[in-house]
Amino acid sequence: MDYLLAAVDLGSNSFRLSIGRVVQQDGIAQIYAIDRLKESVRLAAGLSTDKIIDEEAIQRAITVLKRFSERLAGFHPNRVRAVATNTFRIARNAAEILPRAEEALGFPIEVIAGQEEARLIFSGITNELPPSPNRRLMIDIGGGSTEVIIGKGFQPLHMSSLYMGCVSYTRQFFPDGHVTEARMRLAQFAARRELEGISRQYRKTGWQEAYGSSGTAKGLLAVLNENGMSKKGITLDGMEKLQAKLVHDGKVIMSELPGLKHDRSLVLPGGLAIMMAAFQELKIKIMLPGEGALRVGVLYDLLGRDSQHDKRDETVRQFIKRYHVDIRQSERVKRTALEFFAQLALHGGPEIQELERTLGWAANLHEIGISIAHADYHKHSAYILEHADMPGFSNDDQVLLALFALGHQGKISKLHVLEPTRAKWLTLLCLRLAVLLSRRRTDPDALPITIKANGNSIRVTADKAWLESHPLTEYSLQAEKHEWNKAGFEFELIEIDETGVEA
Repeated sequence: MDYLLAAVDLGSNSFRLSIGRVVQQDGIAQIYAIDRLKESVRLAAGLSTDKIIDEEAIQRAITVLKRFSERLAGFHPNRVRAVATNTFRIARNAAEILPRAEEALGFPIEVIAGQEEARLIFSGITNELPPSPNRRLMIDIGGGSTEVIIGKGFQPLHMSSLYMGCVSYTRQFFPDGHVTEARMRLAQFAARRELEGISRQYRKTGWQEAYGSSGTAKGLLAVLNENGMSKKGITLDGMEKLQAKLVHDGKVIMSELPGLKHDRSLVLPGGLAIMMAAFQELKIKIMLPGEGALRVGVLYDLLGRDSQHDKRDETVRQFIKRYHVDIRQSERVKRTALEFFAQLALHGGPEIQELERTLGWAANLHEIGISIAHADYHKHSAYILEHADMPGFSNDDQVLLALFALGHQGKISKLHVLEPTRAKWLTLLCLRLAVLLSRRRTDPDALPITIKANGNSIRVTADKAWLESHPLTEYSLQAEKHEWNKAGFEFELIEIDETGVEA
């Protein structure tokens, strides 16, 4: 059955909305674009030197997101994914802006890490290209960051996200719009310094095809072709001719550059400097346009989640191998935690479904910190889960995983500063009880306790005889009761006799 998916890309320069129709043919799903919206927001242009987005830029963003919201009316939350990139990553007031942005859009917004952005860009471009056995280089120059990827087939080999973009470089090196040879040279030197850290590895791996995505690459391609500066694709020779013209004119004159759009003209000098630096540092001969990029990658990622091929599941499997996790124990904790979660019968639609998935991943990964040290391993686990590159996971996903890892043992009052919702507290309860009952690392015949929650009241029921025969577990449950009561919950441990009556 055909259905629609929607991706929202909150870039540093432009916001994009893409809607695709999923068509199943011979068991293979394909996405066909049916609607696209693009608005220039120039969010990075509103970023101050102390990394605060000003109110004017915020209002531009809110206005555009309200327009997108109208187009997305009627979409199920599971069929929409909104991602925010570099400017949201670095803005100090992002936490204040996000709730306003989500209210305007009507859907949650994920702030994704640079590596995740690179992975999605690679997926988006690859899915729009014909199959090839060749290694492919892909460069996406955004408003605040530039992603550089080498991959083969659908597998990325190297991924980098560099802190430079067409908006940030235009503001830094061409703040008044005046273009000089000296300014262009400084901008290119700065970009080459950013690229130096990856250029040797990338050149050693090598590639046979190079593609440029995003507005910068498309804008350069249009200008070079329509002005006779390049016969095919983007070339260094063509960009040098364009640079000479900008320096001669002293600024960007749209009327003399057919093919250049207004919003692209505002950031052309910075984008050109970065692309020229990439060609010089990586020794690129010719670059062709790559369609799709981030927004299409998000759509295909959504398709994977919808068809139960969630990239995050693959990442968790890789982390289990990398950190030598005891698989039997992690699966034991996962089964038990999910049984408790089912007992709670929480209501809330997609949010609760996502919490259930996150609980499973947290159970699988809660012991990865043991690979560093057993002492305080939960802290090591939390640090890894929050800061490691985890393909498929947004920053918010990783923060929540880290919260569960940090809180699965020890004091829980330390988590109050993170302000978890009631549903997240109760999800953590499921994980803590599962870890507690799995301490012997053996499979129980059946769950010896049941749990219920009503508001801030938690009721844990256990068989009296079973507790008497497991004094360590009873002691641990009493300690758990003490922790939850200190944290502001009313935790009751109810003992029942063989007839089911409270003892």
